Amino acid sequence: MKQNYQLQLERIIDMPENKGKRLFLHCCCAPCSSYVLEYLSSSFAITVFYYNPNITETEEYRKRAAEQKRLVDAFNESGRCGYPITYEEGKYQPELFLEAVKGHEEDPEGGERCSICFGLRLKEAAILAAKGGYDYFTTTLTISPLKDAERLNKIGEAVGKAAGVAFLPSDFKKKNGYKRSIELSKEFDLYRQNYCGCIFSQNEV
Repeated sequence: MKQNYQLQLERIIDMPENKGKRLFLHCCCAPCSSYVLEYLSSSFAITVFYYNPNITETEEYRKRAAEQKRLVDAFNESGRCGYPITYEEGKYQPELFLEAVKGHEEDPEGGERCSICFGLRLKEAAILAAKGGYDYFTTTLTISPLKDAERLNKIGEAVGKAAGVAFLPSDFKKKNGYKRSIELSKEFDLYRQNYCGCIFSQNEV
């Protein structure tokens, strides 16, 4: 039976005891995180975790990281957040991604290579969330119409269980989340890339 991850998320948000709980939010880029931050910052004390070793080009990585930090600062300054948002950047080690996907270079976009990539990023987020004593961790990746929310949630649940931290279920594209992210990207004049990040997805553009 197909899971309704948006409904699961709403139930967790609606629980009074979860108000103000600490959330470690893996963010893939500023545009995707914009709606998620708007949606969740009134319910959780969020730490944005920018960790994307899949971005092959250093200049592209730095550009996206700078935009993510700029968006966090803008949100805090705007006063639209219920709780202040903090920012943490992971290590940029593209060699880890390339080693992890070795043998999957020819996989189609959205195939097994992407599952390996999701697992790499979410595992790191889970480990750090557990070490930091966070109540939940999750990822902005489910906002993309091109990403399989069920696959991401299953990976998140598995790495969270292994690390000892709860994964916050999500399907952020629901309730016009993706549409709202486009509106917020225009409002904050965010850089919107046209490929996921790795050299393989770039070659398919």
